[in-house]
Amino acid sequence: MSIRQARDLGTIDGLSQAQPANGDSPAYLRIAAALADRVTSGVYSAGGRLPSQTELCREFGVSPMTLRRALTIVENRGLISGEKGRGMFARSPNLSDSTFRLDSPVGDWLDESAEIRLLSAEMTRADDRISAMLHVPIGERVIYLRRLVLYGGSPAMYHREYITYDPRRPFVEAQLQLTSLHAFLDSGRAQRFPRGELTLTAVNLDAESAEALEQPEGALALCLEHTFQDSDRTVVSWGWFLLRAELFRLRARLGPE
Repeated sequence: MSIRQARDLGTIDGLSQAQPANGDSPAYLRIAAALADRVTSGVYSAGGRLPSQTELCREFGVSPMTLRRALTIVENRGLISGEKGRGMFARSPNLSDSTFRLDSPVGDWLDESAEIRLLSAEMTRADDRISAMLHVPIGERVIYLRRLVLYGGSPAMYHREYITYDPRRPFVEAQLQLTSLHAFLDSGRAQRFPRGELTLTAVNLDAESAEALEQPEGALALCLEHTFQDSDRTVVSWGWFLLRAELFRLRARLGPE
């Protein structure tokens, strides 16, 4: 809703009144929507002060109580903030409030049709990099897994993972039996880890990864590196997914819900 639309909703005794578009929406919700639109569209610039409550009450033809309800909604959305004695100020969208989602333009890649194929599982010794990432001594035995994720029967992701070795933990056996990507990412069903960190970067495929993904060597791909932690915040897994670039995209919504 623009300012002009808000002002053209109706007048009573020369004052603007927020009339419902559908006859059902309460005035405070319509006012909140109008104010939010002004902030996000730049009518109220970031850091700029909003009109006083008296001016807004006059514009919309409502009581101070109704206006305060509307302002509270807009403030809770993170679009405005109040400063005692100074009024309300518009805020710019905060990237820290944003929601990012990795999805696929060819369909829901997290559905049950995404299949995991275990390529190899073996014991190896931690080198400098593995030692640093898993916080284990150099030369310590760790488990090395390679997986291929198939979507529609074609390679979509190549996964390499190093896991700390603990003979008391039945975790590895559970991982060897996983065939569904949905189950793999479901920490409850997969008996995986309650905490983790993901980092997304762009890379060129090396010869091994290119062969696994049936792509030319040097082709662009997305690398989703991960570390997983146990309940006591101990890092127990480090690895990365290599994703065929044309099958995935990163989407974001700026600002709070």
